[in-house]
Amino acid sequence: MKLSRRSFLGSAAAATFPLWGARASALAPTFAPIWRSLVDGYRAPDWFRDAKFGIWAHWSAQCVPEMGDWYARHMYRQGHPQYEHHLKTYGHPTRTGFMEMQNRWKADAWEPEALMDLYEKAGARYFVALANHHDNFDAYESRYHAWNSMRVGPRRDIVGTWAKAARARGLRFGVSNHSAHAWHWLQTAYGYDPEGPLAGQRYDAYRLTKADGKGTWWEGLDPQELYTGRNIVMPDGITTIRTANEWHDENTGFWDEKPPAANPAFVRQWYLRARDLIDRYRPDLVYFDDTGLPLGQAGLDITAYYYNASMAWHGGKLEAVVNAKKMPPERRAGLVEDIERGQRDGIEPLPWQTCTCIGDWHYNRSLFDNHQYKSATSVIHRLADIVAKNGNLLLSIPVRGDGSIDADERKFLAAMADWMGRNGEAIHGTRPWRSFGEGPTRVGSGGFSEGQAQSFTAEDIRFTSKAGALYAIGLGWPRDGVLRIASLAEDSALAPGAIERVEVLGSTEALSFERSRKGLEIRLPEGLAGQAAIALKLRGPGLA
Repeated sequence: MKLSRRSFLGSAAAATFPLWGARASALAPTFAPIWRSLVDGYRAPDWFRDAKFGIWAHWSAQCVPEMGDWYARHMYRQGHPQYEHHLKTYGHPTRTGFMEMQNRWKADAWEPEALMDLYEKAGARYFVALANHHDNFDAYESRYHAWNSMRVGPRRDIVGTWAKAARARGLRFGVSNHSAHAWHWLQTAYGYDPEGPLAGQRYDAYRLTKADGKGTWWEGLDPQELYTGRNIVMPDGITTIRTANEWHDENTGFWDEKPPAANPAFVRQWYLRARDLIDRYRPDLVYFDDTGLPLGQAGLDITAYYYNASMAWHGGKLEAVVNAKKMPPERRAGLVEDIERGQRDGIEPLPWQTCTCIGDWHYNRSLFDNHQYKSATSVIHRLADIVAKNGNLLLSIPVRGDGSIDADERKFLAAMADWMGRNGEAIHGTRPWRSFGEGPTRVGSGGFSEGQAQSFTAEDIRFTSKAGALYAIGLGWPRDGVLRIASLAEDSALAPGAIERVEVLGSTEALSFERSRKGLEIRLPEGLAGQAAIALKLRGPGLA
């Protein structure tokens, strides 16, 4: 295929900002910034298919208030709990806007090496760091965006430090990029209170300019570069909170993946920042929090650039993963689709990923105080289900603003480490079997479906395979201690050969079993009662 150099940057800009990784290598580019090239040329790398489980630090200044997700947006919505918290704790958003919160993010209790030890022990084989969120702040040494963690807040290269810690432990390293939505998501910062003593007075983003920073901590910085400019500004004359919220929901609350027509500079800057992130840290994975690729042609440009750069870094071998969401079937092969807080109901022909969190994406103190995180058992069950269906699980462990994690999160990671330490063989490096499993529990397919999912039972079994072995993972402890697998009955078309040996992972002793037309019955060791899931290793001709 002949490669086109057309891009949203235009021909003059393309000469200045090459899309093909020429600085990294003289290798000819393989990928063009068009969907056909991505779909025809991309294959998910083996490292990703083998890893199966990653941990994500979805960490930014929005963790400082410990109020959960979307603080930088909701603190500007009068009547919202986060607005009320901000007003009480930090002051009114006409004077104390979110740019001030960026500088309160100090990361003074952050111990990345120790945290990475916990993540590795918990079974993670890749780690993803949040590079920027919808609040438009770069948590790295950004060449093209002055609002970054080297100049404001932590005064540290957050992404670079995470990368060093992950790679020192042999983990693959990824970054998540959410900033394509900032141009509309942050427009609440240009609004005002519709009610009360300050009704009609615009919030900080509307009035602040670079000149206003003289003599302050942010001297030399332009607030408009952080807040993205007046793209969809709340009109004058709104007098009720309800009307204001309806206006925000209609005009700035949607996920608009198109470039802002009136602000082409935002798109160009986004591309340069994304390319700088890729060049500087050479990530193995780039996660885009977008339906499809972000910002039209810019998303195609950066994906082709990244794939070509990855091949240059690895001597012609493509080791890169790009995540995006809600992909139409005809485009799924061009990247690895991510399903946010959801799963699939069957084996997918292409590798995919679920991303979820044990709590809110950004740290929420109330979930810790009320012990409301997901349990390790529920996550282990979901992990087994996802892996059996050709997927990976990327799990966020919320980090406090100061960089620490709480006692419940440590208990969660310890429980994951205990189970994965014994049973990780049935997860890492495996591939789907002929069937994903059996049992009464049905899983919804698609994003944001996990809240409606039922709990798995001891009758639910999930299958994986590797190196000639079949693994059967029972998602609970059967009442009588006997695991029954109907799919492996003696006349099963799935497993027509003999079953010669059954072991429980963590032990080399063979287990007694009986195979009949009703199924395979295995007497489990009583010492495993209470385990989150029981992983068995089966061998015999025709099983794998």
